[in-house]
Amino acid sequence: MAGSFFATLKTEFYYRRVWPTRARAIQGVADWIEDRYNRRRRHSSIGHVTPVDFEVQYPSRAAEIQLAA
Repeated sequence: MAGSFFATLKTEFYYRRVWPTRARAIQGVADWIEDRYNRRRRHSSIGHVTPVDFEVQYPSRAAEIQLAA
C-alpha cells in the first residue's frame, strides 16, 4: 500500500513541477496529500466513495438509521 501511495504521489504530483526550495516541495506535497489524495480518492473502508462524498451523504444516512430504529 505504501508503495502504491508513493508511486501515485511521484507520478501525479511531484515530478510534474520544479521546486525552488526543499521547504516549498515539502509544503506542496503536504497540500497535495491533504487536498487531493485524502479527500478525492475513493476509500474502501467507507464504501468506495470519496471522504467528501461520504460526509455529504452522512446526514441522510444517519436520518435513515434513526427512522428505521
